[in-house]
Amino acid sequence: MRRLLRVGVILLLGFAGSATHAHAQARTESRDVDFRLFQNFPNPFNPVTKIPFTLSPGLFEKGQPVRVTIRIYSILRQLVAVPTALNHPAGNGALIEKLEYPGPGNYLAYWDGLDKNGQDVASGVYVVLLEVNGRKATSLKMTVAK
Repeated sequence: MRRLLRVGVILLLGFAGSATHAHAQARTESRDVDFRLFQNFPNPFNPVTKIPFTLSPGLFEKGQPVRVTIRIYSILRQLVAVPTALNHPAGNGALIEKLEYPGPGNYLAYWDGLDKNGQDVASGVYVVLLEVNGRKATSLKMTVAK
């Protein structure tokens, strides 16, 4: 009985520590103002949507371009697609996969509702994730409605 109680306390402390760490990490991510992902529009959509994001001047203080990746996942965390850039110096249609952006500003990604194999995705909820120089922003949900 005593041993079971001790194991229970250790497990409880372990979970409490994990929850505290996760909470601290969430607070840190919410303070990240160097870049931000905004809700796609329209939402829900069929078949295309635009995904706005912002890169702040603080990212470019060293005079270097930043690398941006945007990925779209299923709710099962499977990679579905990588959207393309709109109004990017490399031209419209460049995949936003470690794509270099030369300066701060408001930008748009475009997703045509196709998966990485060129097939129409099913109706449902998808998750979009923005990554800048290896740092991830909060993900957002978007809905395909057919």
